[in-house]
Amino acid sequence: MSTHDAAPEYETTSPRALVVGAGAAGVRASIELVERGVPPEDVLVLGKRAHGDAHTTWARGGINGALGTRDPEDDWTIHAADTLKEGHFLNEPSKVETVAREAPERLRELDDWGMDYSRTEDGAIDQRYFGAQSYRRTAFAGDHTGESLLETLIDRARSLGVPYREHVAVTRLVTDGRDRGGRVLGAAGYDQDTGEFLLFDADAVVLAAGGYTSVYDRHSSRDDENTGDGPALALSVGARLADMEFVQFHPTGMVGDRYGDEWDGRLVTEAVRGEGGRLYNADGERFMERYSPDQMELDARDVVARAIAREITAGRGTDAGGVRLDVSHRDRAFIRERLPRMYERFDSLGVDLAAAPVEVAPTAHYGMGGVVVDDDGETDVDGLYAVGETMAGVHGANRLGGNSLAETVVYGRIAGAAVADRLDGAASTPTPTPHRAARTHFADLQATTDRDGAFDPAAVFEELRATMESHVGIRRDAEGLAAGLSALEDLRERAERLSTGDRTGRAFETALNLGHALTVAEAVLRGALRREESKGAHYRADATEADPDWDRRTVVERDSVGALRLDTERLDEPTPAVRAALDADHELDYHQLE
Repeated sequence: MSTHDAAPEYETTSPRALVVGAGAAGVRASIELVERGVPPEDVLVLGKRAHGDAHTTWARGGINGALGTRDPEDDWTIHAADTLKEGHFLNEPSKVETVAREAPERLRELDDWGMDYSRTEDGAIDQRYFGAQSYRRTAFAGDHTGESLLETLIDRARSLGVPYREHVAVTRLVTDGRDRGGRVLGAAGYDQDTGEFLLFDADAVVLAAGGYTSVYDRHSSRDDENTGDGPALALSVGARLADMEFVQFHPTGMVGDRYGDEWDGRLVTEAVRGEGGRLYNADGERFMERYSPDQMELDARDVVARAIAREITAGRGTDAGGVRLDVSHRDRAFIRERLPRMYERFDSLGVDLAAAPVEVAPTAHYGMGGVVVDDDGETDVDGLYAVGETMAGVHGANRLGGNSLAETVVYGRIAGAAVADRLDGAASTPTPTPHRAARTHFADLQATTDRDGAFDPAAVFEELRATMESHVGIRRDAEGLAAGLSALEDLRERAERLSTGDRTGRAFETALNLGHALTVAEAVLRGALRREESKGAHYRADATEADPDWDRRTVVERDSVGALRLDTERLDEPTPAVRAALDADHELDYHQLE
């Protein structure tokens, strides 16, 4: 894109700590900042949507923490062991252990702040089974856990006076211009309601901008969320990404004409299976008996998702291209108490969850990959942090259900504490200003506004989604991945000739989202092509076994001319305490639910 000689006008705001993303991880980071003495006026939380309408609210089933409410023998080391096994040991052990060790305290903290947990008869925080977990470790609020969690965090942040600004799209991070080892100076973007350009001059930036599963055709989020903003923004200023090829396809996304296009791919929470839901193919067979007779429907998500895909491919799926999930053997009162949002959703669509099965098929749900960070959540760029689904390290090759919310509050707190310490110890020496880089960027955005191009951004985005679904979905092979990369080049050419419209319109936002998504899509495709084995959520039909030589993770960075460069690196070993839990080989006995 070309720049204008005269830069457009823009508004400048100067928080010391800028949090990009208003979901659980971002809000928890802001709470920690203020609780550690950073004045509220020195903190600002930005969200692309109305405050409280973050993707966190769509996380329904629960949040993990070894409280031992139902199973007193559970502890954090077993939680860590389950997480490492589910991640096929491509997780960073230090991050896994941090989340597992700290999660119980974070759950109790949420309780102190008023979270609406479901309770046992004696008033304790209740816990349910989730897939691939050795014990009942998943605390929950019915089947609206994420919604209740975010409401609790926002109430806490408001009580502390944390400022926020909604309907803001961050389009670029501003740094001092150096490659890796440089320093963040803030962020640039625009107000989606007014179109006004915005510059945020900050000493530290926390990226909590979500993941990247909306680059797939069938996905469990809204189309304008999880488009890869966080990873793409970080990569563009010298941060590295890791594990991008590992995309979790949740086994149970809605499918079928009776639900309508609006609901296609939307999540049917794992809590349905955690409360005893059973999977049947079109022939009426409870098919998980063939694939996982011990753990059945509560085996790892990748195992269940591939089993469903195989049933459908073998011609044993429903006419809508799915299988049936049935919890009708449970009492209606039980379902309405434990799964209220699912009951209400299907009731509104004319389906009685307590009397009939629902149709489901795998849907892209979570990106295990993200930005490489240290144990404080800081990236390779000085002063730039990443948390939540934007960061890599905790989940490895496959995420343990219930760990995403746990990660948000644990690493949100950790990053907030690190930034607070940073600001407290900051020297009073002059720092570079972000204005020159911002002016250049705003001129580029101005040139992009109202552009009369040949292609509609939404249509190109849909082609990208179809490409990803076809070439780097549940089953992959070298030929398909190479074809996907070739198709991506064609899409990039079209993305240079988009009709964008006004900055307050959806087309302009979609065009910017597409830029992020194309970057992330390339990282996923290249990582999947490089990893010539099958492990966790990454399944290569032309290399179906795990390869010990691939007990390392892929790392992506930009080279000196802006192209993506891949490398691999080994990971550390777990601590002796967690190794002992691994050696004990704890495992869920599904049949306790029968």
